[in-house]
Amino acid sequence: MTINSKIFSNLQEINPSAIIELFTLQLSTALHGANTLYRFHAGSNLNANGKIIWAGNEYLRFPIQVTGFSFQKGQLPRPKFVVSNGGNQGSSLANLSFSAILLSVNETTAGNDLTGAVVTRIRTLAKFIDAANFADGTNADADPNAEFPQEIYSIDRKASETREVVEFELAAPTDLAGVRIPGRQCTRSIFPAVGTFVG
Repeated sequence: MTINSKIFSNLQEINPSAIIELFTLQLSTALHGANTLYRFHAGSNLNANGKIIWAGNEYLRFPIQVTGFSFQKGQLPRPKFVVSNGGNQGSSLANLSFSAILLSVNETTAGNDLTGAVVTRIRTLAKFIDAANFADGTNADADPNAEFPQEIYSIDRKASETREVVEFELAAPTDLAGVRIPGRQCTRSIFPAVGTFVG
């Protein structure tokens, strides 16, 4: 994983730009009955009260708290993804209830609770976000490719659900139950060089 050179250069400056953190939640038709993609931002960066547009996509402000991305010695991260269960009053997400999403998903796969949905963490710097985010509609530094490496996780389980919040435990795709690496056996009929040594 390498950091984009523009990001790296800006982080080395005395006054680096603020980090913008965005999230996507991708459902699967087979598991969840729909292929819905939700885009969020926590609304805490740059005092952003509405949407943030990144790479032409709208990320709506929604109360989210995600922790646990750091790597521990010998262990992959298992972040906690906590979202509001009451929507975001005053926004287009005012009526979004994760309990309602869970009920809908569980009609397709009983007891699924969004297990297997993909959560992607996207981070960039404020100076690189789309020009549409600025009052004058211009940003000479806008660059949809200037971002940190994306971090992709799957929802492993629902940890808790109350009227206020729903908490999920995330896992790396290779850290899920039943996942084996490599996903396919290497045989000579598919990979002729297997077992061949050159002296």
